[in-house]
This record gives sequence, C-alpha cells and structure tokens, in this order.
Amino acid sequence: MMIRKCLVPSSFFFILLSLSFPKLALANTPDKVGASACIACHSDQGEAFKKNIHSRTFPAIKKIAFEESCETCHGPGSLHMEAGGDRSKPGFATIKNPKNLKGAESAAICLQCHDNGKRMFWKGSQHESRNLACVQCHSMHSSKGPSLLVKNSESETCYQCHLQRKAQGQKSTHMPIKEGKLQCTSCHNPHGSAGPKLLAQNSTNENCYSCHAEKRGPFLWDHPPVRENCLNCHDAHGSNHDKLLKVKRPRLCQQCHNEGGPGVHVSVPGTPAVTYALERACLKCHPMIHGSNHPQGVRFQR
Repeated sequence: MMIRKCLVPSSFFFILLSLSFPKLALANTPDKVGASACIACHSDQGEAFKKNIHSRTFPAIKKIAFEESCETCHGPGSLHMEAGGDRSKPGFATIKNPKNLKGAESAAICLQCHDNGKRMFWKGSQHESRNLACVQCHSMHSSKGPSLLVKNSESETCYQCHLQRKAQGQKSTHMPIKEGKLQCTSCHNPHGSAGPKLLAQNSTNENCYSCHAEKRGPFLWDHPPVRENCLNCHDAHGSNHDKLLKVKRPRLCQQCHNEGGPGVHVSVPGTPAVTYALERACLKCHPMIHGSNHPQGVRFQR
C-alpha cells in the first residue's frame, strides 16, 4: 500500500488546538484583570491615582471606566499578577512601566490621549529628538507641583536639565521666575513648537512682544538689529548688566557702531564722530533706540 505524505500545514493543527483548548493556546497571552486587582498590591499608587486629574478625566472625557484605567497605560496585567512579585518569572515583565521604557516608547503611552493641543508638535521637537520621556517631568499617579510635575515648581522641573538657565536666573537682572511673576512656559512650550528653541510664539521677537508690546512698532524709523532679533542686544534668561543687556553700554552699541580714532565713529557714512558718550551711555542722546515715530527721529533722538 502507498502511503501519501500529509500536505496539511502545521498551522492548521495549531488552529484546531486553540479551538479545542483555548486556555492552553493563549496561556502566554496576558489578559486584563481590572484596577481593583492592581490596587490589591499597589495600594499606595492606587490611592494617589484616585486623587489626581487622570482619575477624573478618564471616565468623564475619555469614557474609560476606573477598572480599565491602570491597564490603559500599563497593559494587561494577568501574567504580571500571576508572577506574584517574582522578577525571575517571565510574566512579571509583561507589564509596562513607562520609567523603564525608552523615551519614544514611554511617550507613545501618553500620546494615546495627549496627542493634540500643546502636544501636537511633540514629534520632531528638541525634547523628543533627545529621547526625553514624559515621566521625567510628569508623574502619572501623584505629583509635587502643578500639572502632575515631579518637582515642586515648573522651574525646578526644567532645571533638572537646564542648569545654566538656573544659574542665569540668579544674576543681577533676570527673568522674574524666582519671584513667581513668570514661568518657563510663559515663553517656551516644552512639548514642542513650530518656532525655534521651543518658543511659544513663532519667533523670538513675537515672544518678547507678548509682554513688551510697546516695542513692536511699526515705527517710522526702525533700528535694524532690533527689528531682526531682540537677542542681538539682550540675554533673555539673565545678565549682570542693566536691562538684561548682553554687554555693558556703550560697548554694546560699539559692537556695530565701530570704535576707532579719537572716539566712537558711527558706521553710517557722513555721520560725524562723537568724542565721548555722555556718561558713557549712548541712550542719553538716543533714548528711542528701539524705534521712533518722530519725523526727525532718524537717529532715534526723539
């Protein structure tokens, strides 16, 4: 008798097996167990979660019931629960801990809900490109500061990385952050921006004009470096010179209006030399340095 070779693929037998013994076929597939089961072990996290904004917004806005809240972010927990806290068991690691994931993987969990509004430019932003994770600044369950921050204030959270800006904030003239009049987010959007340096506005000048509207213009006589960029003359985070200036006057002006000969020579052809600046301050004679609307204000004197 001739024995014919079976041509049925092996996957067919796995399908039959799964239909007959579904629990055996899905033994290594985690399933949801509900938030109550999670809180049975993680009571501290559960109590903190109940008090924060996530526990209120999940059911009200996202239509996510409380029992589904933990596993919405951490993934199904049946195998993790069966491991009973034993890290040597494979099932223990099936739960997602955002703190142990790479920045992009961790952020993807948060972006399930936070993918619009001020977070719409997160992808491609400076923080995203540096593999920063949301949990480095925010806490899912509890927080010390506003907006679920991991530190007591917004500035302290930013200063975890931006130590130079923290030092600049201690200089004689500085942004009034430590006085509580401004926050880092008054000028920057840490979640991404269409402009440079994570600025809240499209450009540096637009950012500055949101507070200093009187410097916006348009002016009859514009001062080109002012129109180009406020940071040509000012250091926005802090300086040891008056009015956040990068260099003390008159040296600041002389960076463009070249110094030479017996005194200061303005680099505009036909302009007479000035032997001495009154009290070493050009603004004594040119007070309208940001721009002038006076018909005779071409030299910003009025």
